[in-house]
Amino acid sequence: MTDLSVQLGRLRLPNPVMTAAGCVGYGLEYAPLVDWAQAGALVVKTITLTPRAGNPPPRVAETPAGMLHAIGLQNEGVETFVLEILPRLRTLGTPLIVSIGGETVAEYRAVAGKLSQAEGITALEVNLACPDTEEGHAEFGLSSERTTQVIEAVRNATPLPLIAKLSPNGGDPVPIARAAVAAGAESLCLINSPWGMAVDAHTQRFRLATPIGGLSGPAIKPIALYHVWRVRQAMPETPLIGVGGICSWEDAVEFMLVGASAVQVGTAHYMHPQALMEILAGLRAYAESRQLERIEALVGALA
Repeated sequence: MTDLSVQLGRLRLPNPVMTAAGCVGYGLEYAPLVDWAQAGALVVKTITLTPRAGNPPPRVAETPAGMLHAIGLQNEGVETFVLEILPRLRTLGTPLIVSIGGETVAEYRAVAGKLSQAEGITALEVNLACPDTEEGHAEFGLSSERTTQVIEAVRNATPLPLIAKLSPNGGDPVPIARAAVAAGAESLCLINSPWGMAVDAHTQRFRLATPIGGLSGPAIKPIALYHVWRVRQAMPETPLIGVGGICSWEDAVEFMLVGASAVQVGTAHYMHPQALMEILAGLRAYAESRQLERIEALVGALA
């Protein structure tokens, strides 16, 4: 039987298939349908320092082979998360990774510090796609300097394993990837959602209130594969997590072949709540049919 466990820096997971932040909420919403104890990890939606109501509707629009979303990081804030939601998550029996965000470096630091005092959190994932209100940038992750400042601040605030989730919107991903690792990230998650837009010809209006949103789903898979491969080529020792359009076990294998040690499943859950479970089962069957002793043998075979 193939050993499905994977190593991401200090973080060891029972298998390489986890959720993507935001797509299953806190995971509790799917608990009646999914046995999260089988997942490699549950990554909950981004938590901020104070509660956020999110963007006004409409904030989701279907597109060919995907969807645009502009949720606006709706969440209950870190205090409520720790006091009311985290105790319920601890009962699910799976490694718990919390995505964190902020509008300033200080907010990232504060959220990380508060979560580090709570029990039951396995690792933190830093969402670098948050708007940078201090510098006026669209995302922290579009600047090596701001990426460094955020990751250093979070690293100094927590002893937990640290994942940096990188944006595809800044061109070559390698400079940002190197900045994140140099600042203290132990692994990288690629990619966050590319920017996109949708327009209704009949109403002559934008389909999103924002009107810009993040594109997710199968449409972005080729972009995500390229980013994982590109960073693997430049930084072969850095553990990578692939995310973007993963809907089948074949998708998961492809990401691992180009360098991902683990994968995240997101938008597929909207079409099929048990997508992660089916991908994991298919990945296990594939590995055993190939008589692999360890699933990690796939990682970087094409990189």
